[in-house]
Amino acid sequence: MKNLCFSPADILLPDFTRTDGEKWAVIACDQFTSEPEYWEEAARFVGDAPSALSLILPECYLAERGERTPRINAAMASLAEGDFFKTHKNAVLYLERTCPDGRVRRGLIGKVDLECYGYGATDTLPIRATEGTVLDRIPPRVEIRRDAPLELPHVMLLIDDREGRIIEGIAQATGGEEIYRFPLMAGGGSVRGVRLTDDEVAAIDRELCRLASPEEQRKKYGAEGPALLFAVGDGNHSLATAKAIYEELKTTIGAEAAARHPARYALCEVVNLHDAALDFEPIYRVVTNTEPEALLSALTAYTEAHGDPSLPKQEFTAVTKGGRLPLSLSALHVQPVGTLQAFLDDYMKTHPEAEVDYIHDEASLCALSERPHAIGFLFRGMEKADLFPAVAASGPLPRKTFSMGHARDKRYYLEARRIRP
Repeated sequence: MKNLCFSPADILLPDFTRTDGEKWAVIACDQFTSEPEYWEEAARFVGDAPSALSLILPECYLAERGERTPRINAAMASLAEGDFFKTHKNAVLYLERTCPDGRVRRGLIGKVDLECYGYGATDTLPIRATEGTVLDRIPPRVEIRRDAPLELPHVMLLIDDREGRIIEGIAQATGGEEIYRFPLMAGGGSVRGVRLTDDEVAAIDRELCRLASPEEQRKKYGAEGPALLFAVGDGNHSLATAKAIYEELKTTIGAEAAARHPARYALCEVVNLHDAALDFEPIYRVVTNTEPEALLSALTAYTEAHGDPSLPKQEFTAVTKGGRLPLSLSALHVQPVGTLQAFLDDYMKTHPEAEVDYIHDEASLCALSERPHAIGFLFRGMEKADLFPAVAASGPLPRKTFSMGHARDKRYYLEARRIRP
């Protein structure tokens, strides 16, 4: 394909005439990190049935990775070596995800070239991170992926297709073969996948080349410079882990051999930023093992000392077991989340006993904040139309700036790809 970044992949899927899709597909591992009961219920629902749950490590169990990773890799090898998977060679899939509220989000499944992706603050490759990457989060994930024979993606890349010519156009025209259709567990809605025809794949390639053209980039972002074609919407640390493994291979087997290795690529879903069913939601913060009153006092003092007087005050709501408290704070960043995160980064240096969790759902945040020695923060999120211009102009946003939809709207692990020869 001429766009260089995105191309067809050899996609592995179960035979859904023999496998229960509802038990197979499992929500992204970085959801419900403070609610292990979600994952316990998922395990009860799956039982002994084949499931992606046996092939992934929910992040609430990340501390147990030493024990769990060998079991995950063994389960992957067992399924990959048998006849469980059917290989859909050189395929791009069109996906329709019906969310719990009934709206339909559309996407494309294929692979991206990790040579085209960078997550550094100054990287200007065609695939860019939208939020700051926490480097400490990569090594534990490398441990999990290093010996894994398969990858199952929850990475979602965004395109800035304001006219809806690519994915929405495919939705109206696809004549390909339907590969799967089934409900998703735990109130996740449902999913449908169709293999695209060669002509449809070629049309996608042409349109991606158009989006990456200098003329289109100037029109949208008003500046010369390297093209921004894809922005990482979800799964940036997973994609950064894949990149780290690929760079590691360059050292161990040499750059020439690594360039031909399947780990050079990563499977992902591409979604249009302007899809009507794609919402941007704030990612809230809850701090535990802390004294809420002392933290609030420190937050007020910090923002007064470091605030930018050229920026307007920002509104927050603090949530504790005592109720809700409105806050109006001096801004350190154009986004409220950036102001709060700057304070928390400094606060944690002197309060190592405290823990910060990132919550995608207001009800979950309120429930967690009602526990003793906990405080949560609600605030206004960014508008999704601002994303590409902001990243093109200034690079990644503060980490955990936004979430694409509620927790149960997230991508489910479903498709797989071999990342070992």
